[in-house]
Amino acid sequence: MKKQASMKTTSNQFHQPIAFHPGETLREKLFELDMTLKEFALRAGKPEKTVIAVLNGDSSITHEMAVQFEHVLKIPAHVWTSIQCDYDEYLAREERKEQLKASARWGKKFPVAEMVKKGWLPVAATAHEKTEALCAFFGMSGHSAWEDYYLNQELKVAFRISLSHAKEPHAISAWLRRGELQAVELPTHPYDESGFKRALERIRCLMVQHPADVLQQLQKICLEVGVKVVYTPCIKKAPLNGCSRWLKDNPLIQLSGRYKRNDVFWFTFFHEAGHILLHGKKDIFLEDYDYSEVDRKKEDEADRFAVRWTLTIEGDQELKHRGSMTEREIVALAKRINTHPAIIVGRLQHDRKVRPTFGHRLLETIEFK
Repeated sequence: MKKQASMKTTSNQFHQPIAFHPGETLREKLFELDMTLKEFALRAGKPEKTVIAVLNGDSSITHEMAVQFEHVLKIPAHVWTSIQCDYDEYLAREERKEQLKASARWGKKFPVAEMVKKGWLPVAATAHEKTEALCAFFGMSGHSAWEDYYLNQELKVAFRISLSHAKEPHAISAWLRRGELQAVELPTHPYDESGFKRALERIRCLMVQHPADVLQQLQKICLEVGVKVVYTPCIKKAPLNGCSRWLKDNPLIQLSGRYKRNDVFWFTFFHEAGHILLHGKKDIFLEDYDYSEVDRKKEDEADRFAVRWTLTIEGDQELKHRGSMTEREIVALAKRINTHPAIIVGRLQHDRKVRPTFGHRLLETIEFK
């Protein structure tokens, strides 16, 4: 009797390269017993055409058939079902290989080398391995599933924005997915909206002080009220500052530290916090996206929310009526309205009241690991 290929997985996820249909085992056993097809069919209580289909590999052995074969051939039913299961899995994996070949062109659209460098993907030598790694990263079977999720909005309850109009949907989806995977690793606490509103005062103090472990403290404060904050470095084709969305019952704020400036970092955080508190669970908000007029208004509302928390209404009004400022004046104003001087520098640069290189000594560098 031929030795059947085992398809059981080990810790290394090893799979045998081939498996045999149980019809081959049946053929060899009948030859060994010198039993005709007609006699076996009679003993097993099965039509001859059914047995022929099994022998030719055109039909599967069911559990009911396996029990009947057991009594005739003295081979336990679980052996027959195991052989059939291994063969079915083998066919499925062969079909999977063809699916991956069809997804190879899709895989080339991702910044795979950069994702590998950042540790998001394992090192892969072949196009097949790269595509397989991407599918595992996204938790998708292939490019069609990715397109249905990220482009066609087939699962709107989980992802309520289509990336079909984004400039680089593949890179953006990779950045977003990395944030989701990071969020899963954080402990889950029930979301407390009132608690989050109160926590913003503590977070604002953190912004002003900007200690060395600012990210860890920010995450801790937010987790206490059920808000997950993750830092996901930018990838070249997805130059985003941040994103806010809901993962089931918890809001997620994903920050990139783009530009490596604390003024941008904090404005982005409070902007995304504004989306969470003002706009509920329905949407996901991304930068540089072609929003509808309604969503554009939501972006403006989030901007005003961020200005209120980073600069204060008083500081915002004062800067609107002032021209350029010296660094000493900036430090004095920051102390008076209790904000970080970098916030004022950023606002003056944004309004083009000072040079882009002005005030760099007042900025804190954002470089998280």
